[in-house]
Amino acid sequence: MLSLRPHQQRAFHAMQAQNAGQIIVPTGGGKTYIMIADAYKHLRDSGPQTIIVVAPRILLANQLCEEFMEQIHSSKVHVAHCHSGETTHFSSTKSDKIALFANTARTAGESCIIFTTYHSLGRVVDSGIDIDTIYFDEAHNACGRSFFTAVYATAQYAKRRYYFTATPKTGRGVSVARGMNNTDVYGGVLENVPAQELIAAGAIVPPKVVPFETNRIRTKHNAHDVDADNLKDMFEQLDVTQNPKVLVSAPSSKVLGDMLGQTDILEYFKDQGYDVMHITSKFGAIINGKKVGREVFFQTLQQWGADDTRHFVIFHYSILSEGINVPGLTHTILLRNLPIVEMAQTIGRVIRVHKDDRAAVAEGRIPAGAFHLYKKKEGVVTMPTGYKMGNAIAQRLQNVVNSIFIEGRPPMAFC
Repeated sequence: MLSLRPHQQRAFHAMQAQNAGQIIVPTGGGKTYIMIADAYKHLRDSGPQTIIVVAPRILLANQLCEEFMEQIHSSKVHVAHCHSGETTHFSSTKSDKIALFANTARTAGESCIIFTTYHSLGRVVDSGIDIDTIYFDEAHNACGRSFFTAVYATAQYAKRRYYFTATPKTGRGVSVARGMNNTDVYGGVLENVPAQELIAAGAIVPPKVVPFETNRIRTKHNAHDVDADNLKDMFEQLDVTQNPKVLVSAPSSKVLGDMLGQTDILEYFKDQGYDVMHITSKFGAIINGKKVGREVFFQTLQQWGADDTRHFVIFHYSILSEGINVPGLTHTILLRNLPIVEMAQTIGRVIRVHKDDRAAVAEGRIPAGAFHLYKKKEGVVTMPTGYKMGNAIAQRLQNVVNSIFIEGRPPMAFC
């Protein structure tokens, strides 16, 4: 079974003592392992279980399923998915079929784990099945107007329920009931891990904010040209002690499309030896100009991310900001002002520890947190400044970084 780090241990023990509550862990702190350790214990010790895992996106539900099933290998634990995506497991969004699946397992004295999304959670509720434990991943999504009804319903009858996030949202005014400050639904905070603890333990690397000063005038007519020129200049300045793997948050699908289609940015990256990937809900997934399926896109991303010899740039508008585990990212460039939650998540993408550094620390070859000895010393976040929008991004980014990494608390965000 997994060995848990001290902060994961504390969260795990708190969950054994309380039937409901929030676990707040900065991105990169290994929230999933805490869930898995808890599920493993209860599947082993508490008789047949019905466990629900809720994720914000289909992609993430599938990723969680893989991570859970790597650790839980029992012929007596059956897996189902309740969402509209592809999966190799049994899958249905029909409530009667979900009920049949869960009840068949329980009648046989066996357990089931159902992976679903916030969008489809209502179908699980409508199935009327008993829930022993439910885990909410990226639980700030539960505050969404369209999702809260189902989340509230599960809080009335699930025997145990836990809400995991790096960025809790607070309710106020009309949204006060939906916010995570509503302890009747979300329970109290069981564990709140400060980012400094994770940095000191070498579990994440420190972020470094590098503003890029530009005097180009950006208007809505030339946005794609200016963004492309700024990008080239930023790439010229990248620290290249290791091959850069760069995540670029585009200002909009339209600017991204115009930038790729009407400027020479793709030529530029090709000449510099970069692979280029981009993914948007509008154009789908594309690698080096070739359209690919999502599965292939994310597999390639995992492979290249883990390969030190590759350097690539990946453009996205919003599809990657949350929860998707991309190994190896070294830099992120923000060309738009993200909401606070997404900004914290995006910083979280580039502060994951390099796999070689993790191994070296585990084997005692380098001390935890001695970042000057790490292959990847820091995660770099950069954005253009010197014009109104850029300065606003820089200010918000600095506030988020100060909050998480200096004051050691999640940034304040509202429903």
